[in-house]
Amino acid sequence: MNSSEEFEELELRMAELFAESAEAAGLDQIVYLGGLGHESDRHSAHLASRHRVGSALAGGRTPVTELRAAVIIGSGSASFEMLRSLVEVLPVMVVPRWVTKTRCQPIAIEDVLDHLVHVLGRDDVLGQVLEIGGPEDLTYRQMMDAYADVAGLRRRVILPVPVLTPRLSSHWVNLVSPLPIRLARALIDSLTSDVVVGERTIARFDRYPSHGLHQAIERSVRRVRDLELPTRWTDASGVKPSTGAALPTPGDPSWSGGRVLDDTRTRTSRADREDVMAVIRSVGGENGWFAFNRLWAIRGFVDKIIGGVGLRRGRRHPVELRLGDTVDFFTVVKADVSSLRLRAEMRLPGHAWLEWEVETGPEETRITQRALFAPRGLLGRLYWYALVPAHIPIFRRMLSGVVTAAEARSDTARAGTGS
Repeated sequence: MNSSEEFEELELRMAELFAESAEAAGLDQIVYLGGLGHESDRHSAHLASRHRVGSALAGGRTPVTELRAAVIIGSGSASFEMLRSLVEVLPVMVVPRWVTKTRCQPIAIEDVLDHLVHVLGRDDVLGQVLEIGGPEDLTYRQMMDAYADVAGLRRRVILPVPVLTPRLSSHWVNLVSPLPIRLARALIDSLTSDVVVGERTIARFDRYPSHGLHQAIERSVRRVRDLELPTRWTDASGVKPSTGAALPTPGDPSWSGGRVLDDTRTRTSRADREDVMAVIRSVGGENGWFAFNRLWAIRGFVDKIIGGVGLRRGRRHPVELRLGDTVDFFTVVKADVSSLRLRAEMRLPGHAWLEWEVETGPEETRITQRALFAPRGLLGRLYWYALVPAHIPIFRRMLSGVVTAAEARSDTARAGTGS
């Protein structure tokens, strides 16, 4: 999305072409999700553009049902991702005065999807503009407080001032958020006006139970707490339907879903997959961590001092691992024939995992190792980046140790069979 006049003209033309195509295809209904805002109010160019798109679609012969929502709470919603980034990164914020005064009616993404589905194929909503929102009427400051409460963060110190324009605010947001600056500017501009449900409420046609803000945020951050962490090796297909809509999907922008930092390394080996996995499953305990074992011991000692589990838990069996096993200050959360994922139980300003996946190729075995960290607040980000210089040699040597041990194991097995 872009706030430029050229884009708005292109967007309007695309809406007109869509309406023409819908008519040519003989469609019975178009359902359009736009932005909440009232024509009588002084609202942003972004919201005005959303309304023009709805009017352009309705200008064709295919009946249109337009739903208008304010801030959608769920992964991939740009407004929510901006709020998430601000609260997670900044303990103190200097904000425009409207942050503490402008009213908003946030709505859970599950509720948006319910409304979109329920208006399909209904004659009584054809040609209607329907406003949808959650059960709470809040300021953006109250929404920030709610996110901090759910995410386990201290409520942020928010200092409202009268001099921050949307343009200046967008530069501020751009420093701490992964959103493109033009998108941030358009969003901030749209947030300066009240966006609450009025007389066009969808409740005139249907009433559905809706999620409150705290519940909607909880569903959006649950992917970290429940270890529903999509990677290149997994998708969200195993996520429960009740929470999946709030989680990132492959089609979401790269900035959606919250920040997960990683150290990813890949090596190939002549060892068989079985030998590589046997070595990986032997990690920890008396077997060590393939490299810098003294540093791992020091980290465990520090963790014990500050009230963590430390490194002395060891492991149940020297070579076997199963779901739920402890491995020093890790717990096994995934274990199969080609992958292993460990969740860190040490005291951290965030959530951490260490995982491996092994793939068999035509001639070589491919090993991918990832250290993942979902930081909590500014301290979590500072913690990760402060340790990057140490992580580089540790994780590089760890993967090299896996390859060396696996190839030695394979060579020994081949020598024993004479192959």
